[in-house]
Amino acid sequence: MYNRTDLDKIEFGSAPPAEEPARQYYFMAKCQDWVREFEQKKGRRPTAFIQTFGCQMNARDSEKLLGILEEAGFVHGADENSDFVLYNTCTVRENANLKVYGRLGYLGGLKRKNPDMLIALCGCMMQEPQVVEKIRKSYRHVDIIFGTHNIFRLAELIFRRLTEKKMVVDIWEGTDAIVEDLPVERKYPFKSGVNIMFGCNNFCSYCIVPYVRGRERSRNPEDIIHEIEGLVADGVVEVMLLGQNVNSYGKTLKKPITFAELLRRVEQIDGLERIRFMTSHPKDLSDELIEVMKNSRKICKHLHLPVQSGSSRILKQMNRKYTKEHYLELVDKLRAAVPDISLTTDIIVGFPGEAEEDFQETLDVVRRVRYDSAFTFIYSKRTGTPAAAMEDQVPEDVVKDRFDRLLKEVQDIAAQVVKRDEGTVQKVLVEEMDTHEPGYVTGRLSNNTVVHFPGDASLIGQIVDVSLDEARGFYFMGTKR
Repeated sequence: MYNRTDLDKIEFGSAPPAEEPARQYYFMAKCQDWVREFEQKKGRRPTAFIQTFGCQMNARDSEKLLGILEEAGFVHGADENSDFVLYNTCTVRENANLKVYGRLGYLGGLKRKNPDMLIALCGCMMQEPQVVEKIRKSYRHVDIIFGTHNIFRLAELIFRRLTEKKMVVDIWEGTDAIVEDLPVERKYPFKSGVNIMFGCNNFCSYCIVPYVRGRERSRNPEDIIHEIEGLVADGVVEVMLLGQNVNSYGKTLKKPITFAELLRRVEQIDGLERIRFMTSHPKDLSDELIEVMKNSRKICKHLHLPVQSGSSRILKQMNRKYTKEHYLELVDKLRAAVPDISLTTDIIVGFPGEAEEDFQETLDVVRRVRYDSAFTFIYSKRTGTPAAAMEDQVPEDVVKDRFDRLLKEVQDIAAQVVKRDEGTVQKVLVEEMDTHEPGYVTGRLSNNTVVHFPGDASLIGQIVDVSLDEARGFYFMGTKR
């Protein structure tokens, strides 16, 4: 929720306000004028479509971007055959970049058919100077380019493009600003992501995120609580607290607080049923946080705790700042405090210098922790990171073999782990109609496992009791009680 500004009351007689977010509402109103002219000319309002690549942070950013567009008068477009198309990009892996370039070629063909179409790019990929230069030269049909630090300026950038009639590039190297009270269009009415911090200070040697998202900066706890209270008043029952490393929350505030303390405050919000958060860095997972998770009635029984590698030697090369032994100790503490907790993780295969014995250490962690699921990745060299310059890059065929072995191990164990709840009755938050089975709905347990069971649209957004009748790999088939 946000403190809505009446755009019809904004006066254009003077210069736009300097302060935010008033400045952006000024430009939303300016864009509204253009939308009215568009509607008079074409007999309809312009459509806007956002394609999101990447993580939950990007997904939340896209909700904010869509909120700005709708406030400016655009209507939601179903696909890329829209009047305004925005790609919110990811650059964690090289393949993500290649995918965007491919889509830009496709958009060029659409724009030739619709010359008035506007194309915009934002997100992590746009923070790479070589990427922006390539787009300037090779994809001249792009209209607007901006990065991760200034997404709140979308309306202003659109207005610039409409008035200047040329490509607009607005990339910030960094920022300390956190702009509150801008419109958001949520994907789900009953659950929402909530940014608690931005950026990352960890500088893992393989990761480009600190370079494109900037240094850590935390939102004031009062602003976070206010936002969640507004969301709950609007029907939200579950929130996902988001940050590159939520365990570092609060360190940059004038009055520092811990992430554990923030969770205590969020827990006190009446009407909020479930609290999730990601991502947690093992090096900052405190005993205080584990104690809060143990005593909470609302924090979901799920923790995503990226291990990346089971080899302490490789972890040191990755600059992860923990060892295999430390990670396993954390797992033991978590399971002692929250016996029914679901643990998921990220694992990279083929990091430079990874030997077979290092990979076996990773398999050992997988077997000992017994994850509910794991996101497994082949190492992707990212220009500008220390790992990209490391010698002893692992041959592709070796990496592929290890990846396949790891994936099989993860899947076999996960199928066994999920079965622990088979035959029990659990609370499920119903999220949507099942896309594969007519007459079924899909929801999630507190531990994030997906459940499919017979039901209709009236159940969406409700938390209901479901009998978990049959485990099928990563999900359950169930029956409402």
